[in-house]
Amino acid sequence: MATESALDADRAAVQAAWQRALALLAEDLRRRDAAARTRRAYDVDAGQFAAWACAAGVSPQEVTPRHLRRYVATLSERSLAPATSARKLAALRALFASQREHGLIEQNPADLVSTPRRGSALPRVVSAREIARLLDAIPAASGAGAHLDARDRAMFELAYACGLRAEEIVSLTLASVEYDAEQLRVEGKGRKTRFVPAGEPAMAAVRAYLERARPVLLACHSDGKAAASSATAARGRTGAAPGSARRAGSPTQALFLSRSGRPLGTGDVRRRLRRWARAVGIDGLSPHGLRHSFATHLLDGGADLRSIQEMLGHSSISSTQIYTRVESARLRSAYLRSHPRA
Repeated sequence: MATESALDADRAAVQAAWQRALALLAEDLRRRDAAARTRRAYDVDAGQFAAWACAAGVSPQEVTPRHLRRYVATLSERSLAPATSARKLAALRALFASQREHGLIEQNPADLVSTPRRGSALPRVVSAREIARLLDAIPAASGAGAHLDARDRAMFELAYACGLRAEEIVSLTLASVEYDAEQLRVEGKGRKTRFVPAGEPAMAAVRAYLERARPVLLACHSDGKAAASSATAARGRTGAAPGSARRAGSPTQALFLSRSGRPLGTGDVRRRLRRWARAVGIDGLSPHGLRHSFATHLLDGGADLRSIQEMLGHSSISSTQIYTRVESARLRSAYLRSHPRA
């Protein structure tokens, strides 16, 4: 009986140690202003390892590279993709880096574990001619739904002109566009700010949207807010339960607004792009496809990698070098199609 009590106490101590380690990681990620999506992914991945380690009776301070390799092997046995295993190992590196930073361990055991090799899939790129066909297909004339068309034209002109991620598109505010300098102020990953030149077609599309379309969308928000206020007053007169209605949000500084006058979400951006791309016969195009095309077309035009890195907001030049592989693959494809002795 005493032995069982001791074992229970040990298990409880190990669980408590992992709970503290996970809480410390979450606190460090918030302090570093990591993206919400990154924090959620790390919480899940580190939590799964903590559960595995608890079952083995191993505390955070007792984890060795051998434990981590064994865990990675279990991921492979579950037929997880190498990219998924690599992401989980990245979360564990962050977890033990947090432990080391706070003086709880001397070395990060994950630093001695190699990352599973991932496939070298190249990003989807569409040609400059296809991009032009896509953007020119979004009508700029007046008519039914013209304010949404004008918004989409401005949004995708800007996304391609500046190589924006979906999250960056929806994070743009009215103050992000610098008309005199013809550039965009972009808040990227990790709250890093960069300034990206924007071409005249994109700036013209944004001006048209701001003059003719955004006021219409913002009025939809104001009308909805007024209707919600009236409904709230009516419920008050009829004795309806307080708080039973949905409240409209306050006016926003977001650059791109939805049909109801609210800031767009990334899902809205992807859905609208798929709609216009399908209309011109381009399947599977995403905002990241526009971003990859932006970088590849710059490289084709003679831009150097360092400049492309700055415009994309990559922390490391190695992330940008993938576009040299895209260019090499394109040249090889042209060679194989054209050379008589290929």
